[in-house]
Amino acid sequence: MKNKSKVIVIMPAYNAERTLERTYSEIPKEYVDEIILVDDASRDNTVEIAKKLGLHVIIHSENRGYGGNQKTCYGNALKRGADIVVMVHPDYQYDPAALPEMVNIIDSKKADIVFGSRMLYRHDALNGGMPLYKFFSNIFLTKMENLVFRLNLSEYHTGLRAYSREVLESINFLSCSDNFVFDTQIVALAVKSGFRIAEVPIKTRYHNDSSSISFLDSVEYGLSTLKVLWHFKMGKGIYENHKNRKS
Repeated sequence: MKNKSKVIVIMPAYNAERTLERTYSEIPKEYVDEIILVDDASRDNTVEIAKKLGLHVIIHSENRGYGGNQKTCYGNALKRGADIVVMVHPDYQYDPAALPEMVNIIDSKKADIVFGSRMLYRHDALNGGMPLYKFFSNIFLTKMENLVFRLNLSEYHTGLRAYSREVLESINFLSCSDNFVFDTQIVALAVKSGFRIAEVPIKTRYHNDSSSISFLDSVEYGLSTLKVLWHFKMGKGIYENHKNRKS
């Protein structure tokens, strides 16, 4: 059955022409009211394909980075009345089949944020083609995040995640980085605010067409994530004077 909340899917896109249509075809559209694609100055035909598919397309004239793209995504989803916002990467790495379950968890007030996790069943992540260095770095960073955030999640580094409107309105996501570490920072702000996070298992699938950051970029992302955890622990930067919404 269709959920009672307005659900908007956001797709932060950059050079996604090879995978966008396949990703779109697998989104359970009966559970979605609208799909927004924000194109971050792609150099391919991402925009043309998105328009052909009937998506609501927003175009950045200059590349603003992965985090900068998400800021536009979430801001516009809120303006268009979303109660629940689901991020689906258009790179075909994250199976959106779990979207109905994710939406239902938030709709039923069981959690405020839901991650689609590739690591709940780790053998499935490897069978799905996750490179070994990403597999082990994911485990290491997740352990560090669990220690600092005092949670017990299997993965924080997923491109399939759902947020309630309350989360996005309560935290200052515009203060987060324009880079890849945005994903860690927005979660840190949500944890600091006392929001609840749940997760559901999803399939892992790495294909030649799927975009993926390089090894060096992965190293930079890992170091940036550890820096976020340090700032969070010490109450520095964007976490300074940040209070729990329940206090």
